Amino acid sequence: MLESFKEFLSQFFKFKDLGVPKYFLGLEIARNKEGILISQRKYAMDLLRDAGLLGCKPSSIPMDPVNHLKQDTGHLMKDSSNQYVSKPCDEHWEATEKILRYLKRTPGHGLFYPSKNDATLSIFSDADWAACLDTRRSMTGYCLFLGSSLVSWKAKKQHTVSRSSAEAELVPEHFGLVSGLRGVVSEAAEE
Repeated sequence: MLESFKEFLSQFFKFKDLGVPKYFLGLEIARNKEGILISQRKYAMDLLRDAGLLGCKPSSIPMDPVNHLKQDTGHLMKDSSNQYVSKPCDEHWEATEKILRYLKRTPGHGLFYPSKNDATLSIFSDADWAACLDTRRSMTGYCLFLGSSLVSWKAKKQHTVSRSSAEAELVPEHFGLVSGLRGVVSEAAEE
């Protein structure tokens, strides 16, 4: 099947078959009979080198669950550290360093796609309620699995301020898209 696809492409494009990819667009690809592992080990190590943290003590968690960043002072707020890159404070650098020390512990972690997998589609979603102290907007996210393989995910602030935790859970704009995708994939699996 792959050979016929290559033949088809060669009718329209000039290309060179370089074989099974090991590195593609910053992703490291490792294959064996069990499946495929995609990671960014080299990128993680480059980040540590550039930050001067190759010899740092690794962290077991990516962020401190107690301390939260806030935009104006760098103090407490539950949000990602990258939202404050225009006016970083010491607290922002400490949060970034914590993430990098976590990468030191987990550089080869990645996504594993087993060679044998079922076609069951599972969707997990969650939202907090008004956790952003600057905007009072909720954070929402979802993960979509095909069998045991993560195929889609997203986390972002909601566009509106929710008046309750129930509303925050129902607002995710991608819920309809994900539900629709679930139906399409389920139908395809039945055929």
